[in-house]
Amino acid sequence: MINTDSNKYYVKALDEIKVRRNQSKLTYENHFREIERNIPEIAVINSQLAQTGKEILTVIREGKNVSEEMEKLKQSNLGAQRLIKELLRDNGYPADYLEVKYNCNKCNDTGFVGGYKCTCLLELMSSMAMQEMNNSSQIDLCDFNTFYLDMYRGNNENETQECRSIMSKIFGYCRKYADGFTTDSASIFMYGGTGLGKTHLSLSIAKEVLKKGYSVLYDSVLNYFTKVEKEHFGRGDEGEDTLSCLLGTDLLILDDLGTEYDKPIYLSTLYTIINTRLNKKLPTIISSNLDYKRMMNKYDERIISRLYASYTNLRFVGKDIRIIKNQEKNGRL
Repeated sequence: MINTDSNKYYVKALDEIKVRRNQSKLTYENHFREIERNIPEIAVINSQLAQTGKEILTVIREGKNVSEEMEKLKQSNLGAQRLIKELLRDNGYPADYLEVKYNCNKCNDTGFVGGYKCTCLLELMSSMAMQEMNNSSQIDLCDFNTFYLDMYRGNNENETQECRSIMSKIFGYCRKYADGFTTDSASIFMYGGTGLGKTHLSLSIAKEVLKKGYSVLYDSVLNYFTKVEKEHFGRGDEGEDTLSCLLGTDLLILDDLGTEYDKPIYLSTLYTIINTRLNKKLPTIISSNLDYKRMMNKYDERIISRLYASYTNLRFVGKDIRIIKNQEKNGRL
């Protein structure tokens, strides 16, 4: 998902994995000392096991039947280990209490398997890149509990009721979507006028999805496409690969589609993101203030057909809530 040769994230990720490994070893050492204090029999057995290395050297030095003697030592060690586990269980400890518990069993928290980067290292690098990309977002500022349907208004009472009915269904859909999110969830296209809660609901979804442990990227289309353009022409930060992150994150949220400049590279990037993520069956949420007619004037048929045919379309209605709030604040409503 990111440039895995990027020194920036590679060094940070390796440092984090080293911390994890040291913590695992420290936990093991603390367990070891605790058990030797509380169960003296195990301390005796461990002392005997420590003699195994010396016995192996003796076997080799004296020219005995090495394979036969090694098998005897092996069976003796296995028996001692079984006894230790029994003693641990008898004293109320888990049988594996004296085993080192690594975060990653593939590489034992080294970051490498067979000379190649372990998936845990790659995932950590990707996570660090995404965290940095999300630092400027406002995910923590929105919540489903702060979405108020009574702020939706029409030109008369009937329109107001209709607006609230439509938005109630959209709110319910978004909440259910967040609650049941998986990487198989549908993609969503939110569209409608400004100030109707598209950003609020998409960020509320992001907040809940992040709580579930999924990766989420959120920002405006313009911000992301500007980064992609800089990296494409070699002007971005060394090792960063924004497009790869956008294509691979569990949930991608692109805000304010239509505010970006009309550049061929932006159109190409948009099509690549939409098409690639649909092919990967990864969910994307895109919001726009443009109506269908203006979308048709700005984007080609390939993009339009995918947004309106392959995404769940949510049309936001009502009057600009920001204006309503400001009017209420100033006592004009």
